[in-house]
Amino acid sequence: MATTPETMPSSEAVSHAYRFASAWEKNAPLTEHQNAAIAALSRAVSERPFPANLEKSFVKDGGAVVPEKESSLEEGAMDAVLVNTHQFYKWFSELESAMKSETEEKYRLYENTLEERVKTCDGILQQVDDTLNLFEELQSLHSSVATKTKTLHDACDQLLLEKQRLIEFAEALRSRLNFFDELENVSTSFYSQTMNIGNEQFLPLLKRLDDCISYVENNPQYAESAVYLVKFRQLQSRALGMIRSHVLSILKGASSQVQAAIKGSSSVKNIVTEGVEASLIYVRFKAAASELKPILGEIESRSSRKEYMQILSECHSLFCEQRLYLIRGMVQQRIAEFARKEALPSLTRSGCAYLMEACQFEHQLFAHFFPASASDVSSIAPLMDPLCTYLYDTLRPRLIYEGSIDSLCELVDILKVEVLGEQLSRRGESVAGLRPILQRILADVHERLAFCARTHIREEIANFRPSDEDLDYPRKLERSVDATTSSNVSGNSDIYVTWYRPLEKTVSCLSKLYHRLEPSVFTGLAQEAVEVCSTSLQNASKVIGKKATSMDGQLFLIKHLLILREQIAPFDIEFSVTHKELDFSHLLDHLRRILRGQVSLFDWSRSTSLARTFSPRVLENQIDARKVRN
Repeated sequence: MATTPETMPSSEAVSHAYRFASAWEKNAPLTEHQNAAIAALSRAVSERPFPANLEKSFVKDGGAVVPEKESSLEEGAMDAVLVNTHQFYKWFSELESAMKSETEEKYRLYENTLEERVKTCDGILQQVDDTLNLFEELQSLHSSVATKTKTLHDACDQLLLEKQRLIEFAEALRSRLNFFDELENVSTSFYSQTMNIGNEQFLPLLKRLDDCISYVENNPQYAESAVYLVKFRQLQSRALGMIRSHVLSILKGASSQVQAAIKGSSSVKNIVTEGVEASLIYVRFKAAASELKPILGEIESRSSRKEYMQILSECHSLFCEQRLYLIRGMVQQRIAEFARKEALPSLTRSGCAYLMEACQFEHQLFAHFFPASASDVSSIAPLMDPLCTYLYDTLRPRLIYEGSIDSLCELVDILKVEVLGEQLSRRGESVAGLRPILQRILADVHERLAFCARTHIREEIANFRPSDEDLDYPRKLERSVDATTSSNVSGNSDIYVTWYRPLEKTVSCLSKLYHRLEPSVFTGLAQEAVEVCSTSLQNASKVIGKKATSMDGQLFLIKHLLILREQIAPFDIEFSVTHKELDFSHLLDHLRRILRGQVSLFDWSRSTSLARTFSPRVLENQIDARKVRN
């Protein structure tokens, strides 16, 4: 009896699989195209030969493929000879056991596989547990390391902050100490044998020295700052002394070159007349001293400090001294030539024009070396004042001996209108240094003109001694009318012929002085002249009244007073003068009363007190020069 696959009991897993497959086919049926693809795949697989390793394990039995072991088992079973029932049952038991053993073999194998895999999984789980334990331990160690690392980082950050603070403190300390440490460096450099003004390190060292002095001055609270300040100032004085010596040496060298060039020419006179003076004295001097411009510019840029202001002033003086030494002889010679050849007005005009030109050149040269100081007139005053003094010393003696009012009035016009009003304004600040000396000359001319005017008023008007012809009125008027009628000339042409000579001189003098003297001076002279002229007219009227008739004398006086009033009307002055006097006439009466005991000397409450007793009374007396006083 043999068993077949159909007789084998089916397992629950197979049934479940079959049901699942049936349900799958119902719920998810394949399309015709998919079924055709599966059929084609099945055909291809069925026609494919078994692999070589499987051909030895399987044998074919009537078209069915069975394992070799099962085949051998069945062959052994089929070949068995059964004699009795006992053998049959034995054979059947063996066959049943074999079948059972063969049936359960795959499950045992599967069980063994599962057990091995369970063991493997248990091992893996154990490894996972071990790994998790290691991970937890590692995580704990990581947390500990992170905590320590954070603590270390915080400590490092704190140390970095502390380090940065200490670095900043050290740098701040070093920056402060640098100013004090520079003393040795600057001292070594300045006392070096190779150090001079031309050295490229001189100006930077001087700048560093100024910074050190400023810092020490602004921080007197530091220890020994006063000592360092003294030493720094000593170095600065040495440096500024070197600058002064260098400037003086260069200026002297330039002056020597110019003087040598002048001596090489034919004569100073030819230099002046040919115009070579500017080329030699100014252009060549500028070229010779051009190397001073950088150092002088540095000094001017620091002139806000008193030390540099002082050395700058000394450089101004040295420059003016050398320039004066160079040109004073030429200026004196030219002004002396003008004085020998020309009259006083022409001398004034020519001298001022030449002096302005020379001063303009000097100012331009000064501005080339001292551009920041050129606007200050006082900077070049040591040069301008002596040059102007040469002209002043030449003009003043001649002014003292000048007695002509006309010449003095012409001088006033030249100085006031031409020189101060036109030329000085046109040339600008380059000749501004001449203004004080020109105003001084003009003041001297005004003073001389006022003196001459007073002398003229006194001698020609107040002390006028008329002749018989001067007092021959009214016949003088009649002759004038006859002469006018005979010559057919307008009467205005001979109007001054009929005037009394003091009146003519008064009007002529005031006309010349008006706008040429200061208003206050002219007012005083005009009041004096009008008053003297009025007195002279009154005296002449009295004499005419005695010689002719009283009516002629009165008419003479009226005529000339009207003329005087008409002629002085254009003068914008006040002819009335208020005289104030102190009157002590009441003092004697008060003293008598005090001596008699009528009034107490120390009675301050009464009007007759000592203060009132010795207080003078002010008397005012107004006099109008245009009014005739009897």
